[in-house]
Amino acid sequence: MAQVLVVDDEIGIRELLSEILTDEGHDVRTAENAAAAREARATARPDLVLLDIWMPDTDGITLLKEWAANGQLTMPVIMMSGHGTIDTAVEATRIGAMDFLEKPIGMQKLLAAVDRGLERGRRRVVAGLSLAAFPRSAPLKDLKKRLEQMAAKSRSLLLRSNGGGIVELAARTLHAPDKPWIDLAASSEPLSLDTLGAASGGLLYCEELARLTRLQQKNLLFALERLERHNLHLVAGTGNDHQGLAQQGWDEAGLRRLAEVWLALPTLADLRDEVPDIASHLLTQLAEAGESPLRRFNSGALNALRQHVWTGGYGELKSAVRSLALAALGEEIDGEEVARLLFPNDGPAEPGLPPDVMDLPLREAREMFERVYFEHHLRLDGGNMTRLAEKSGLERTHLYRKLKDLGLRGGKGEE
Repeated sequence: MAQVLVVDDEIGIRELLSEILTDEGHDVRTAENAAAAREARATARPDLVLLDIWMPDTDGITLLKEWAANGQLTMPVIMMSGHGTIDTAVEATRIGAMDFLEKPIGMQKLLAAVDRGLERGRRRVVAGLSLAAFPRSAPLKDLKKRLEQMAAKSRSLLLRSNGGGIVELAARTLHAPDKPWIDLAASSEPLSLDTLGAASGGLLYCEELARLTRLQQKNLLFALERLERHNLHLVAGTGNDHQGLAQQGWDEAGLRRLAEVWLALPTLADLRDEVPDIASHLLTQLAEAGESPLRRFNSGALNALRQHVWTGGYGELKSAVRSLALAALGEEIDGEEVARLLFPNDGPAEPGLPPDVMDLPLREAREMFERVYFEHHLRLDGGNMTRLAEKSGLERTHLYRKLKDLGLRGGKGEE
């Protein structure tokens, strides 16, 4: 027995569809608008949704986009409309809807669409988190727009990212719903034309070029020359320069071709204020995919995640969220759990002032305090000099001079 959610503002249609599907043995729940649909989606976790397009509060296309962006489009959705257009149907399908039914809906057509949807739902793989889930974040919204603009003109995109980068999060943004996602680092078999043909409309991905074997390098270059023919996109990341990759056996001509269109990505240290939101979405997605119980972070946990230096980047954050979700004893994850379970030795102990500091001359005591102060913030902000300048209230040139006088190495800039 499948759980089906029927969303329509017309009570007659809701009752009719509910009666038909109930007679077929399904467990049916109804919602009269988008607000009720959100609540039903969150509590009932339906196997399939029949979603009307025209509703008084939020239209069905907007709700579909919302679910897709939040990683909640884990079930097949069939759109319904009494006066839909081809453009609307195409847009709904592009966002992730499985089918489009015009009202009035015949019984046989309805049941056939529901059967197809439930069958696809059993085979459905939950898509990874993308930048579309963060419409209120200015830096992530800007990055999404740049990625989409570039992908519209080039089927190949190189993402330059140092340690702590978000290559996968960026690449998922360009991945079309329900289309193949091929990680080129996951296979040691030669890539064939049949494989490329079967992946039409999908995305080929490589997180770090330097980690590919010689065969995997050949696979990538083989695919690179056939992207247009097979309607594919390629997104590859690297923290290495041209010379470093060439020393690892990369073909010079292939590297030049790969680097024709590229974009520098921010790291999680640059996106520190976005980390809590990213972590919360990852946690929700784990529950949606059935990979963990329902969990939530409290403010203390989110603050602890925000302050951590994610040298391993997005991959490390994903692993941390998964570990917390699986190890938590209750529904709420707090800051103590983050520290205890994941980061028991998170960097050196907090420096302190010696007990006899009050007996020192003022100049020496001030210098000692300044060293402790700057060491603390350099570590807390991952060496980000812009943040340190803002917190200390010092101009950048003065700040660099101060660090040099204290014998401290300045962190990396944001360039």
